Order: sequence, then C-alpha cells, then structure tokens
Amino acid sequence: MRLISSSLILSLLSTGAALADDKQFAAKLVSHAILPANTIIAAPADAPQHLKTSGKFTTADRKRAEGLKVVPGKDGLRETGLSMPFDGQAMQGFSGIKAMGDGTYWSLSDNGFGSKSNSSDSMLMLHHIKFDWDGGKVEPIETVFLSDPDKKAPFPIVMEGSEQRYLTGADFDVESIQPVADGFWVGEEFGPYLLKFTKEGKLTDVIATKSGEVDVKSPDNPTLVVPANPTAKMPAFNLKRSGGYEGLAMSKDGSKLYALLEGPLYLEDGSVEKAETLTALRIIELDTASKSWTGKTWLYPLSEGGEAIGDFNMIDETTALVIERDNGAGVADKACADPKAPAADCFAVPAKHKRIYKIEMTDEMAGKAVRKIGYIDLMKIEDPDNKKRQGGDEGFYDMPFVTIENVDVVDATHIVVGNDNNLPFSAGRALDKADDNEFVLLEVGDFLAAK
Repeated sequence: MRLISSSLILSLLSTGAALADDKQFAAKLVSHAILPANTIIAAPADAPQHLKTSGKFTTADRKRAEGLKVVPGKDGLRETGLSMPFDGQAMQGFSGIKAMGDGTYWSLSDNGFGSKSNSSDSMLMLHHIKFDWDGGKVEPIETVFLSDPDKKAPFPIVMEGSEQRYLTGADFDVESIQPVADGFWVGEEFGPYLLKFTKEGKLTDVIATKSGEVDVKSPDNPTLVVPANPTAKMPAFNLKRSGGYEGLAMSKDGSKLYALLEGPLYLEDGSVEKAETLTALRIIELDTASKSWTGKTWLYPLSEGGEAIGDFNMIDETTALVIERDNGAGVADKACADPKAPAADCFAVPAKHKRIYKIEMTDEMAGKAVRKIGYIDLMKIEDPDNKKRQGGDEGFYDMPFVTIENVDVVDATHIVVGNDNNLPFSAGRALDKADDNEFVLLEVGDFLAAK
C-alpha cells in the first residue's frame, strides 16, 4: 500500500492556500426537538434471535452479558443511568442528516457501541424522520434496516450464514448519508468505504478509497492481516481508527460526491497532512455515474482547538457547511479541578470548540485548502425567546456534546443541527444522565449569505 509523500503535499500547498477566516456569525435558536436517549425499537420480525437484543458484548472483557440491563453505561467514571443489553435495537447515534425539502429528513444510526468488537449485535439502519417543532419531538416515519443479500461485502459479515444477511456494526461503521432517487449513498469508517444501498436497504456497491493514487486504509480495514510473527513488519495503514467518512456531501446536480475524512492521512515520515501549520483532512471526489474516484481532492484545515469533523453538506455549487469539534463534553463551570484526576462529579475535559464553518471549495482550489469563510459557535447560541427545552444559560442555548454530527440547510436563513448521543456512553448535558438526541432549528441568515 502506498503512503502519501510529504514532498508531494508541500508541492501542492506551495501554490497557495486560503486558510481559516475566523469571523464569527450569530445564530439564534428557533426551535428545539428531543428524541429521548432510551428510545429502543424492535428488530425486524425476520431477524435472527442474535439481533433481537443489542449491547451483549459491551462488557470490559467483551464476554457475553447474560440477561438485560446488567452492564452500566459509563462516560469515563460517570454512570449515565442506562444499562445494556437492550431489549431491541437502540435508535440512537444519529450521525448525518439530509433535508428532503418536504419537511422530512433522512438520517442514520452509526455502528452501535463504538467499535467493531462490541457491536456485532447492533443493526445498521437509516431513519426517515420529521420534527414536531411546536411539541419539541422527533417523529420517526420509517426505519430501513441495511442488509447484504447479494453478498456485495468483500469480506464475511457477522450474519454470513443467515437468510436475510442483515448488516451490523461489526461489518461497517456508517456515519454519513446522501439520499438519491434510487436509494442511498453512505460513508463509512472501517474501510473507509463508500457504500450504495437501494431504497429497501440492500447493499449494491462497496467502493474502497483512493486519494489520488494513494489507497486509504484504516486499522479496521478488513483486508489488513496481522502477521503471524510478532517481529514481522505490521501491515501499512495511513488513517487512524475512526478516521473515515464522517462527512459526505453531494453536488447540487448529483453528479459528484465529496467524501470528507474525520482524521488526517499519515505521510511517509509518520507526520500527518497539514495545510501550512494546520492539521488538514482530505475531501475526496467521486463521480456518481461511474462510481469511481476522479482523482480530485481538497484539504480541510482544522482550526486551532478543532480535532475532528462531524458532518458536511453543500449549500450551493461551491460552498458548504462543516461541523468542527474538539473531543470535550460538558460545561466549564462543572469542570474537574485537575483534568488528569477525573472524578464522577465533574467533567474531565469540558466542551470548548463546537462550531459550524461555512467553506468555499472551487475547482481552482483542488489540491489545496478550502477557504473557511466564517463560523457559528454551538456553545453560545442566542435564545432570546427561551425556545430551549434543556441546557444553556438564560438567553442562550448550548450543545456541550462530545459529538455533534448532523447539519444541513433548511432554507435561505435556517439550518438544522443535531448531536450523536453515543448511547449509552456520552453524558455532556448532565453529569449522570445519558445525552438525549437533540435537534435544533437555527436562524443564521447572515452566516449563510456570507461571501
């Protein structure tokens, strides 16, 4: 496998790159809807018994948990009030959203419980939803469970011998979504792969990643094999675990997909890709008609304090929204006195950097950094009309979640934003309560119109 040459990157960037413009724009809370954390749905009637419950392998030693609700969910030292296994499948973990223009949205649940090793009983699913903004509720319309009946996965899946061959979080880690006329494009993290599904959730295509001439592989890529001899050289991978396609945008004419990695690619010398001094993530273009990579890429530079991205959607032909975040959770006034000595009654690393950037990415910028036009701060959203249903100080709403993974344009002045609650492991809203799935409608007219 080929690693990226650091000299090539320096050559690309020497042509010039427009980096961060840290102009901040205001955001006003218009509406707030909540899907409770403990929202459990039944597996399909034809699913194997193994999938009728979930979270059986979340014990510290990965041994099967017998019975229900015997493994407490924890965020570090803090218990979150929910326990596994669940009697059914958790609807949680919304990780990508697309507005359909009719008041409904498509989203998806990610791999389940955070890793390949503990998610073999967590079913992969897409959700068609709408929001009762007045009532403050998320209303499910339809859930599509993903499957591989035609054996398109290039490796044995967990449900290999079953009739329906439902896909699980030990097969793929689905993180981003683009609905199209004949189904769905989905970005995932284990390969990373781009996946295509029919409207019924049947897998039709698995596309391995190439950035230019470079094969991109994470340590969870199923083609990697650990050598039998511990002194032998380990197989090459050039992307960290959970560094795959957290963002997936589509051109307005549907001809191109723009897949955005969550983590930076590693270079031959062991360093990571940068745009000038900033760690940079790859945006890689795919032609949807041929289902092939075009060779065109851009760099997304993380701002100081940013550690990952959460979602990515186009505004128009050349501008887009990107969620950028740190790995903190919780509010500063409940921070532990010493982050190196966390306790159960405080947040070890409070949330600070939770932003949505507007970026510009033109053909002329290919091979270079996108231009960051400005951002809104999700830790201080104006709430003069007291629309929030939980969280925030008087006059303001905040999103102190470790992962915020849903953003799309609703109209010329509004966007929708939502968190991934990592059920039952994330507790950023309260010290001892699993985060709910929170969605907000924000008024951001100046931000969307910014040039």
